[in-house]
Amino acid sequence: MSEMPHADVWPVRTERLQIRPMTAPDVDVMWEWRRLPDVNRWLGLAPDTIEAFRERYLDPERLASMFIVELLPADGTAASTPIGDVMVKVGDAWAQLEVADQAKGVEAELGWVLDPGYTGRGYATEAIRGVIDVCFGPLGLRRVHAGCFADNEPSWRLMERLGMRREEFSRKTALHRSGEWLDGMNYGILAEEWAVS
Repeated sequence: MSEMPHADVWPVRTERLQIRPMTAPDVDVMWEWRRLPDVNRWLGLAPDTIEAFRERYLDPERLASMFIVELLPADGTAASTPIGDVMVKVGDAWAQLEVADQAKGVEAELGWVLDPGYTGRGYATEAIRGVIDVCFGPLGLRRVHAGCFADNEPSWRLMERLGMRREEFSRKTALHRSGEWLDGMNYGILAEEWAVS
């Protein structure tokens, strides 16, 4: 099984949430929000059966990069409620061959999904802020980036709220499963920018 980088920094708690490593039993819970039409229309992969979904997300490498976002109980007595998931895929930056070793494991691609029943309350912003704090804090990364379809306004607005910079707006570069070519957007932020935001 792939080992999660810096497993000792998780779970992470924010004011209202906990972000913890995903486990195999979480896959069925995650399916409940990812199968919804309003959610899966924006996903890069939307398996149409629970079996196909399990096969995809129980892959050890994918499992190691996935985290569950849980709503903490207000009174501290009840169990936390899973409300979304986050991908933190640590990878290498591009580098010329002579310095390639210095570019290994220095950045992360982020992705997120929130159960629509919990949108509009700032949970996604809070969760991703917490994840970026981990990326630039204990993980010691230099850059974080994320992308979305341009039509996915809630996603790019979240990135802008967090101070991420729009680095690319690409015209009709992404073929949607509907058969339509859609525009894409990519955002990024550097550790030194996060420190002053």
